[in-house]
Amino acid sequence: MSNSPQGPLLLWVDLTHDRSTEALMRQFTAFSECRLVQAHSLADSGQSRRVDMICMHYDRPDALGLNQLHQVKRAAPSIPITMFTVQHCEDLAIWAMRSGVWEYVTLPLTAAELRRYRLALDQLLKLRQNTHATRQRVLGEHYPDLPPSIRLTADHQRHQLLAPALHYIDLHFRENLDQKELARLCGLTPSRFSRLFKELHGVCYLEYTLGKRLEFAKDRLGNTQMPITTIGYEAGFRDPSYFARAFKQFVGCTPSEYRNGAPSAATMLAEQNLQDATRPSSDLLGLDIGA
Repeated sequence: MSNSPQGPLLLWVDLTHDRSTEALMRQFTAFSECRLVQAHSLADSGQSRRVDMICMHYDRPDALGLNQLHQVKRAAPSIPITMFTVQHCEDLAIWAMRSGVWEYVTLPLTAAELRRYRLALDQLLKLRQNTHATRQRVLGEHYPDLPPSIRLTADHQRHQLLAPALHYIDLHFRENLDQKELARLCGLTPSRFSRLFKELHGVCYLEYTLGKRLEFAKDRLGNTQMPITTIGYEAGFRDPSYFARAFKQFVGCTPSEYRNGAPSAATMLAEQNLQDATRPSSDLLGLDIGA
């Protein structure tokens, strides 16, 4: 869906070091009108038609480039922003979402990822094309609350979206997990997967995976005499010092203390918090996620 025969209007800002945005733009010209602009010109874009998306293209973002994204968001707050980057970094993705970025896309794009982006953009445009009068009518109408059974069904469906990823994590939490692969299993873009996971489980998928690893380590510490370093490695920790720090932070004691003594009240509280973080909230709905 587009708001003109040319397709949606995408304004591109080139923040790469090798000025490679024009090559990336060509992947989008089949379904959109693309224009290369300067970031400072977006406060008053002066476009002859409504802008549908601002595309900020980075290779490996630096502080100056990320500050420009904030400036663009302040200058054009009503226009959604997509951030394109070759840097695969969970911290950067979280920063982008908190900064109000609509979509965070890691490069290079596969054909399937490009199709998913186009579909998500079409859905966004349908929402944005509501006229002011329609929005006012909707805001002025009163609708009764949905019945609990209907709300539960909708919540169930949202959890079902993540079921393939949760099943995969449960089987492979001791391995290095790739966010793009987890998102692909769910039919979502990486940033949408990240947002939905945090919304439904209260933690990002990395924290969820960390909790799984620590639960595995606790079981081995309590039921075997394996060396602590070996347990950490088998749980998925490649750095023994990181294993010790993470265990202390989330369980409330060191691995050796956990093995040798009964948990204190503080430790038991920390363990309960860990279990809350790692228990899929979809369990409350009786979903089978392969746990």
